[in-house]
Amino acid sequence: MAVCACPAQGVEVLDRVVASVGSQAITQSDVEQEYRLEQFLDGKFPEAPPASELQPARERLTSQTVLALELEPEATAASEFQKAATLRLETVRRRFVSPEAYEKALHALGMTEPQVLQQLVLQQRILTMIDQRLRPATSAGPDEIEAYYHSTFVPEYVQRNGGTPPALSEVESQIREILIQKEIDRLLAEWLEELRPNRRVRFHSF
Repeated sequence: MAVCACPAQGVEVLDRVVASVGSQAITQSDVEQEYRLEQFLDGKFPEAPPASELQPARERLTSQTVLALELEPEATAASEFQKAATLRLETVRRRFVSPEAYEKALHALGMTEPQVLQQLVLQQRILTMIDQRLRPATSAGPDEIEAYYHSTFVPEYVQRNGGTPPALSEVESQIREILIQKEIDRLLAEWLEELRPNRRVRFHSF
């Protein structure tokens, strides 16, 4: 735990280490800030996380920290990551009801736009690495696509929209990507489980 010695009142706890990746500490305030950033990126005013969201946010931040250590040094594609981050921030801006609401949320977040962009660049680099590493090991065959279409796509479409759903041929590529992303998520979970012992990941109580 990070502490501050206060002569009049003894030792006051300011922050608590709730996870570590090797020698890198992740504090409770880091986790809370990660949650608030996620809210901001969803176009919501960044509030402090409820207690029930602390552990999931810690898990996400720890996984991001582990994956960041697997990144190769940035090469010539750095400008592409910056461009993608800038476009995403523009999307975030449009999610707010007004420019004033965006600026108010950004101020409440306690981050500048360059700081937010830096985080978005990191996220983009991690997503690209995951896709390049795991996508080649995935596939979605015709039988899987047809089964998903009948068991999941059609019922969900009817529930949301009513009417007649589009033919399988019209949404085949969309369903293939959904199934591939599901497989990437599964492989990513396995990869993280392999990485954590090597990166000496530890969780501590809040």
